[in-house]
Amino acid sequence: MLESAAPALFSAFVWWFSTGIVLYLDGLPQNTFRWSNVADDQTAAGAYAGFFYAMLIWGWLELSYYTGYVTGPRKIACAPGCAGWRHFGHALESSLYHEAAIVIAILIALALTWDQPNRVGLWTLLLVFGMHESARLNVFLGVRNLNADWLPPHLNYLRGFLRKRAMNPLFPVSITIGTTVTVLLVRASAANETGSFEAVSMALLATLAGLAMFEHWLMILPLPTNWMWRWGLGNRALADIAGQSISPPSSQSVPPPSIEARVVGHSV
Repeated sequence: MLESAAPALFSAFVWWFSTGIVLYLDGLPQNTFRWSNVADDQTAAGAYAGFFYAMLIWGWLELSYYTGYVTGPRKIACAPGCAGWRHFGHALESSLYHEAAIVIAILIALALTWDQPNRVGLWTLLLVFGMHESARLNVFLGVRNLNADWLPPHLNYLRGFLRKRAMNPLFPVSITIGTTVTVLLVRASAANETGSFEAVSMALLATLAGLAMFEHWLMILPLPTNWMWRWGLGNRALADIAGQSISPPSSQSVPPPSIEARVVGHSV
């Protein structure tokens, strides 16, 4: 029983912990991470390692964004009245270098795992990247909980790219696709021998996908969210530590990444 639950518990812990680490470190002097390659290790331990290293890479990418080192060419808010595709273009400019860094990291992971049996790290990066893009687009279109108070002071201009709404047309699509991916990964894990490389790999990814859906629901449900990473937000003044987000000064949208993660992050 414990062997079956271990991948889910590990995935959930890394998702939670890495998000908190990013939130905490972006208020401190910047640090970097290095990664290791376990592409030829087709064991359960290799699956855990590939997943963990990929999350470290994602954490570094998120940290580089939130600390302001790798963002984009635009570092100012839009003028009043900016809307539509012009506003979307400005939002994209605010994170263009960050998005390019993510693509480069994925290409490096692809090169390192090419024709190798362990590609858990690559699939993890691809999954968290998909989560990240979905979260950004949803916040651009508008969600209830923006978590604008997570932004450090040097990124306050991003508040002008956030939009507060109860729902947006993309959200049901994101939930449907994400839930389908989660179910398929769960079934793939269950179809393999408990504790095997395949079962552990699929369980890690399934849990991460499920957590992404949980994080998406937190965007629109009238629930507090800051309590989950309160320890990571402790070095920053919060308007409401209980979890109520600060409303941005503009009705327009696009966010910083989620786990994330978040972490992951996810990540978002």
